[in-house]
Amino acid sequence: MDALLTVAEHIPIIFPAHPRTKAKIEEFGFADAIANSNIRLIDPLGYLDFMRLYSGAKFVLTDSGGLQEETTVLGIPCLTLRENTERPITIEMGTNVLVGIDPQNIREAASEILNLRSEISNTRSRRSGMAKLPDASATN
Repeated sequence: MDALLTVAEHIPIIFPAHPRTKAKIEEFGFADAIANSNIRLIDPLGYLDFMRLYSGAKFVLTDSGGLQEETTVLGIPCLTLRENTERPITIEMGTNVLVGIDPQNIREAASEILNLRSEISNTRSRRSGMAKLPDASATN
């Protein structure tokens, strides 16, 4: 939970949580920390709504093998909260990183993705500024 709270200081986290998961959050005393953070618990979503949600994500944190594959197909970085995967192609393709449950690994991998995305965005902004064509009305 500490890693998620740290990541949520930098980017909103939307967490579709099963009712059992929500009950465990309450049971383990995490509800107040989540309520006072940038983590938004939502009810589970149907497949299409869920796909719409994560298709716009900067990255995905999951333990789901299926989601590892889907993020790979969509080119969305995925951090897998497990020590192994039955989907090794996602690792080979470079879209998925096994971070396990170590909070430091999760924080570092999330930070790396966010920093890389920021650098890419800044580079694109600089390029688009340099690529401006002169205003046609300014020429004779």
